[in-house]
Amino acid sequence: MAGKRSAILSALDVGTSKIVCLIARLDPSETSTTLRGRTHRCRILGIGHQCSRGIKGGAVVDLDAVETAIRLAVDAAERMAGVEVESVILNATGGRLGSQRFESSIPIVGNTVTEADVHRVLEACTSLGGRDGRAVVHALPIGFSVGETRHIQDPRGMIADELAAQMHVLSADAAAVRNLMLAVERCHLGVEGMVATPYAAGLSVLADDEAELGTALVDLGAGTTSVSVFSGAALTFVDAFAVGGNHVTTDIARGLGIRLADAERLKTLYGACLSSVSDERETIAAVSTGDDAERPTHLPKAQLIAIIRPRVEEILELVRDRLKSSGLPAHAGRRLVLTGGASQLTGMQEAAKRILGGRVRIGRPLGIHGLPEAAKSPAFAASVGLLVYPQVSGNEHFRPQRRPEPERSTAEGYLGRVGRWLKSSF
Repeated sequence: MAGKRSAILSALDVGTSKIVCLIARLDPSETSTTLRGRTHRCRILGIGHQCSRGIKGGAVVDLDAVETAIRLAVDAAERMAGVEVESVILNATGGRLGSQRFESSIPIVGNTVTEADVHRVLEACTSLGGRDGRAVVHALPIGFSVGETRHIQDPRGMIADELAAQMHVLSADAAAVRNLMLAVERCHLGVEGMVATPYAAGLSVLADDEAELGTALVDLGAGTTSVSVFSGAALTFVDAFAVGGNHVTTDIARGLGIRLADAERLKTLYGACLSSVSDERETIAAVSTGDDAERPTHLPKAQLIAIIRPRVEEILELVRDRLKSSGLPAHAGRRLVLTGGASQLTGMQEAAKRILGGRVRIGRPLGIHGLPEAAKSPAFAASVGLLVYPQVSGNEHFRPQRRPEPERSTAEGYLGRVGRWLKSSF
């Protein structure tokens, strides 16, 4: 985004439990002390959300159902904002998100690093990340090195014989990405950009100092849980697995023999990760599948918690294993931020502190104006992060799209050459 220009942007968060469309106006603002990377002040104009249909584990499984839900969410946001959405910034949750780190170096001609040298070394890093069946979602430079000096943010103008770059390449299954884009395009909407959900959530809930010192962000969604690590103000690691809050709901429905809707209600109202002495005395009402709703069964709250706790512990243990296998320094996981809808489960923060260790807090969207109270929760962190992304996308390396030029006729005359010049110049 241009630093001194206002714009109206639309974001579309397609998740397993809900689909959210946000329309916001971004106006240039002064630099914040806690959110220095943001160049614009974001004010929400319209919001629309629908129960997600046709999405499982963050991937499209029913194209028609996803299209219908997207249309309803976008229409609600358009009516509230009074504008028409033509294109959106989209998130990518499924598709087995994974990350790799690459390092490459090039010789410097003339001993002074130029803009062209920076592009050459970044292009060399990006070329290492191409794999069949995988689509590159982000190519994020982590830092540059000149000789023995590392962690250089901008090497242009420096004297060097050789320039090295470290890059984090985040990719997803190409088929999953294409199907998600297809569902949006079937709604007659363009896709301006695609952002990985863990990256968007981090942009929304992390303060600059947290991203600089090192923080692990755990996004507990309905169908997937993602783990991302920010260090040195850059995203350095991402991993995800298809276990989330919906699996807790399914466990409750199976364990108590009730409908999924009733299981979700019990989880939301009475669910917890930690037990207390009063749980045996406190009772809750549950209606078994096929029974009359007027005759619910009463059971102790401790029975509900006994079903929830093992699944939550399994999710957090998977997070712990992914962080250990990341190969990152131990201090990167000592500060944890939990976000996503499932992080609102009572006792989740204490359970994470017990299993993962370190300092744990719940992350909510920061620095956004005009959000309804219901949307100021961790469940909307990724949705808001999609609006922050255009302000920081300039740090990313985008490979230029080279289109093959049409073959020129050898018999092309003077008027044809003039026409080409007019098209290219104006």
